[in-house]
Amino acid sequence: MTTTHPSTETNRTDERWAVDYDVDPIRIRDPVAEALGVLEPGAPFVITYADVVRAAGHSCPTAAGAFRLAQDGLDALYPGEEYPVRSDIDILLPEPRSDPTYGVTSRLLSYVTGAAAEDGFGGLAGGYGDRRDCLRFDAFDAGPEPTIRLRRCDTDEAVEATYHTGSIPDGGPAVGHLTAIVEGTATDEQREAFAEAWHGRVRAVLADEALVSVDGIDG
Repeated sequence: MTTTHPSTETNRTDERWAVDYDVDPIRIRDPVAEALGVLEPGAPFVITYADVVRAAGHSCPTAAGAFRLAQDGLDALYPGEEYPVRSDIDILLPEPRSDPTYGVTSRLLSYVTGAAAEDGFGGLAGGYGDRRDCLRFDAFDAGPEPTIRLRRCDTDEAVEATYHTGSIPDGGPAVGHLTAIVEGTATDEQREAFAEAWHGRVRAVLADEALVSVDGIDG
């Protein structure tokens, strides 16, 4: 008897996105993927904001902020044409994993950079590509705005990236339609107005350079 297994390929043409995001992707090398023949040597993974949305399950200012923190932080840590490298990046956060903002943000930062806590990938034979303990909580003191630190393990260079959430547009009264949408009582006009306001906020986070600042620090 021949058993037919369903395809494991993801056909992204089946996805019906209701919104487009015009933002540059993050490119990052993965030595483990290269060693296992997943990527050509020196070629990066290309991670789009849409990929981060898939990982989060939704798009919101927090997800967009996590993408920007990773993107701007890595650009500062790896200037020029050099790609960031998974397993060579530590991510430090000032609050515990249970914090509602930093918990979600940490998952998306881990998705992009590979940095993980003690339960992360332990590497190939001999620990090659080990990512355990590269994501650390309660690691430093920060102010009220979401702030992370990224450190290169190969050079000890480090940067601090801050997300200025107080400057995000509020979206206006249309954002208040979410309750009716969740309850199933919203009109088509309310849904349309909400979507325009909500994704307008997300686009602002992805496009406004002033919403994320990055400073060099001592590693």
